[in-house]
Parts: sequence; C-alpha cells; structure tokens
Amino acid sequence: MNNAQRAQDQQRVEELCAASVRALTGISDLHFRARSLYQGERRVPVHAVHLQVENYRDFPSHRGVIDSTAMRLRYSDKVIHKQFVPDDPIEKMLFEMLEQFRVESLAAESLPGVRYNLRRRFEVWANEFLGSGLTETDLGIILFSIALISWSRINRVGVPEEFEDLLEPSRMAFKDILGEHFRGLSSTQDDQAIFAQHALEIARVIASSVRHSQENNPVRKVRNEEQRAIFSIILEFDESDGEGFAQADSGVSKTLEELNQKYHVFTKKYDRVVSSVKLVRSVLLDEYRQRLDTLVREQNINIPRLSRLFKAMLSKPRVDGVNFGEESGRIDGSRLSQLITSPAERRLFQQTRYELHAKCVFTILVDCSGSMKQYVDQISVLIDVMTRALEQAEVEVEVLGFSTNTWSGGRAQKDWMIEGQPMNPGRLNEACNIVFKNADSTWRKSRRGLAAFFKQDLFREGIDGEAVEWACERALKRGKERNILMVISDGSPMDTATALANDAFYLDNHLQKVVYKLSQNPKLEIMGLGVGLDLSPYYPQSLAVDLSEGLSNQLFFDILEVLRGHHRR
Repeated sequence: MNNAQRAQDQQRVEELCAASVRALTGISDLHFRARSLYQGERRVPVHAVHLQVENYRDFPSHRGVIDSTAMRLRYSDKVIHKQFVPDDPIEKMLFEMLEQFRVESLAAESLPGVRYNLRRRFEVWANEFLGSGLTETDLGIILFSIALISWSRINRVGVPEEFEDLLEPSRMAFKDILGEHFRGLSSTQDDQAIFAQHALEIARVIASSVRHSQENNPVRKVRNEEQRAIFSIILEFDESDGEGFAQADSGVSKTLEELNQKYHVFTKKYDRVVSSVKLVRSVLLDEYRQRLDTLVREQNINIPRLSRLFKAMLSKPRVDGVNFGEESGRIDGSRLSQLITSPAERRLFQQTRYELHAKCVFTILVDCSGSMKQYVDQISVLIDVMTRALEQAEVEVEVLGFSTNTWSGGRAQKDWMIEGQPMNPGRLNEACNIVFKNADSTWRKSRRGLAAFFKQDLFREGIDGEAVEWACERALKRGKERNILMVISDGSPMDTATALANDAFYLDNHLQKVVYKLSQNPKLEIMGLGVGLDLSPYYPQSLAVDLSEGLSNQLFFDILEVLRGHHRR
C-alpha cells in the first residue's frame, strides 16, 4: 500500500470514528486532527495507558480507543475528577487508569459493539504488554497485575485464562492490603466520588510499592526496543530512545480560559508590514542572491518536473476553443453536406479543446524566529525552488515572513509598564510582518527580495496566530477558488514579554484557535512544514522534515502528497 492510499484509509477511519463518538456523546463539535480527537480547537486527552495505539492494523482495537474516549466524555464529571486526582505522577497514572475502567464498565448492554471494542482494546494491550518483556521485571509485573485485577473487578468478568498463573502471586500479596478497596471498585461504578476514594487508596499503595521496587530493583532493558517505546508512558522514569520527530509542546492557556478565549493585543501602534528589500542594503542583497543561486545549483532539484506535478494537482481544465475536422467527437453541422458529396470523408466532427488553468494562490509563510537562523540556507533554497516551480505551473505565489521589531516587548512592553502593568495585557510586542514576494510579482522581479532571508537580524520572536490570519486575509482578497497556506516553522509560538505577562501557552492556544477557525473556510487549506518538529498540535495537515542533510526531490514530492491527500505524514 502506497503512502497516498494509506493516508486515504486513515482519513476514512477518522471520519467514521468521529461520527461514532459524536453519536455516543451528543457533542457535535468533536472531530479528528492528526490522529487525535478534538472538541472544537481543544485536543481531547487520552487518559489511560491501555489506550495508547499508534496504528490501524487492528480496527476493533482502535475503535475501542475511540469508544473509551466517548465513555470518558459521557460518564466522567471533570469537577469531581479534579477534586481527587493526585499530583504524584505514578499515583495519577494509576488513578486515571481506574477511572477509565469505571466509565468503560458503564457502556450500556444495548451497545454490544461498543462493549466488544472496549474489551478487545484492553485484551490487545495486555497481550502487547506481556510480549514486550516488561512483566519480567518486578516493577512491570506490579503494574500489569494491578491493571488486570482492577479491570476484572470493575467489569465483573474473569481475568483471561492465559494471565491467571502470572497474576496469582500479586493477587495474593495485595489481597489483605487492598481487598476492601477492590470490592469497593466493583460496587461503586455509578458513584464517581465514592469510587474515586477507593481508586485513590489503591493508587497510593501501589505507587509506594512501585517506588520501593525502583529503589531496589532498577528496570532491566527489555527484549524488544520497539515494544519498549510503546510502554514508555507507563514507565515515565525509564527513558526511551524513541525514533521520529518530537511533537510541538502544547498546553492550556489559563489566561485565555479566564477571558473566555478572547485574544487581546495590548497595542498595535508599533506593528508594521514591510517589504524585505527595504530591510537589507542593496549591495548586500546582491551578495545574498549570488549565494542563494549557488546553493540552488548545488541541490540539483528538477524544477520542470516539480512544475508539471504542481500544475497537475493545482489546476482545473477550462475550455480553450474548438478543434474542427476531427474523426471523432460531435458532428459538425456545417459539414453535413459532405456526407452526400464525399461519403468516404470521415473528418466531419468537432472536439472541445481544454487547457489546464490554476485558479490558485499559494502562500509560503516563514517563521522568522531566532531558532530558525540555523536552517536559513535550506529554507531559502526550498522557497526559491517552490516559487519557481509554482510560477511555471501558473500558480500565484506569495512569500511572507513574520517576526518582531525587537526582543522582549520593546516599546509595547514599555507602554504597558507606564500604564501600571494591568493584568492579562495580551500580546505584548511589536509585530513585524515581512513581504518577501507578493502575488503580483514574478520570481524574476522578486529574486533579490527572496534572498533577504540571509539577513540574520530579521529573526527575533514569533507571533504565529496573528501571522496566519494576516497571510490568509491577503490570499482571500485575491478572489481565487483555492488558497493554500504553507507555514514553515521549527517550534511553538514564542514571545518572551507576552508569555511572562500572560502565560506560556497564550500564543500557542491562539494559533490553534486561528487555524481551526480558518480551516472551516472551504476556500482555504493550511498545512505546516515542521523543521525537525511535528507541528500536528497546530496544523491538521503537517509534514515534519529533517533538513540537516540538505534538500532532495523527495521532500517536494512529500509536500505534494500532504496537499493531495489532506493528511499528516
């Protein structure tokens, strides 16, 4: 199965699962983005270790994860849960697992498919855990035993036969200490507060046992590194060398929550939109352009081929006249007389002629924050090549960047301090949006402006959400049928002054909200190109890339696949 087919299958699975969870919960704004369930623009967390699943090979098991999440949304009161959930990470993990078992046990008998999926997921997890080798350690067997014993008690079913002998020593060891609380789990599923008290005591006892085991019996390396990575969430104190790209760090902005999700800018009077050629001396721009031309030649990218691929994907056929004197097609009425005068004549038809035409604007928006300096060579080449290929495909191309005029707030922060530092001031820096190439200008006319990326002091801090709004607004004003925005970034939004005066996730949550809202527009498509980072918490369509080895034709093909399949790679 190729990547495109795999992406289509994944998208179909997510659509079906989203419909299912909406039906089970009655929550209308639940949807999937990048394999995660979202309610509006907020990611719905997966609370329990047995719900960690990375693929779709076992569809009932995956459906079990979705149904489990639906049960959590339907039957778990967040206020009550917050009152009891412990701070200790091991206790919290166990407490969350027991609460998840509780809500799963409440699935109605009138939903046999849901009940089957829930059980299937747990049994698959148990077998994977056993196969990982983690039960060969004292720590692993403690965690595994408590999961199976609790699950069995809460659901009032027997432990699967294949695990009975393995669990017997642990069951006997915990019988006297926790017997009363295990019985409490099986009789209080309908009362979350009372159930939580039993779950909390079990979590405390087991966490104490785990810590004692840690101190006396360090965890041995298990047989299978791939399986070990799957269970790294359980053994948080045992680091995993997992492969792949790290995911952008995201959290919840308490400031935005308190303000009912209303984003605020303290002042816009120092903001500016400026052309890149005005930020760099003319002589220096010429040097930068020569440097960029050399880098592009060294990469040996097949631009004509890319252009053909972009044109095929982004264009639609339109009528370009009529061809007469054809041997097939529609009969040409003006030549009907030839049927009599020249019976052997076959060129009596006409055919409509079509040509591919791109009614599309493609905007490349670059995060010009300080950490992006290290990738400037590769990104400059990437942008230059894409601009030329898209222009040859008759697509309108705009290249934009976003940064700040200064570090740590500048004049905006000084004004805030003069006004007495009011609480929750919102964005607190001078936004600087840069036009490297506008959509009306050709690559040839803009080639010097594109080289301005080499100017190191352009790169400061990043206010991503406002920049995405700005870029989309510019594109939509052009009135095209299709508008694509590709955001190139290597991290989460960050402005020191704003973070200190509000909270660390203020700009982060605003970006998520902006992308979610704009993605509802059928004329807009937004994708993220993560430089060494998975940007899926922000962009439903995203691609993480490693630019340390330079560029290749394959990178551009991957970008095309994301745009074509509307999926994350």
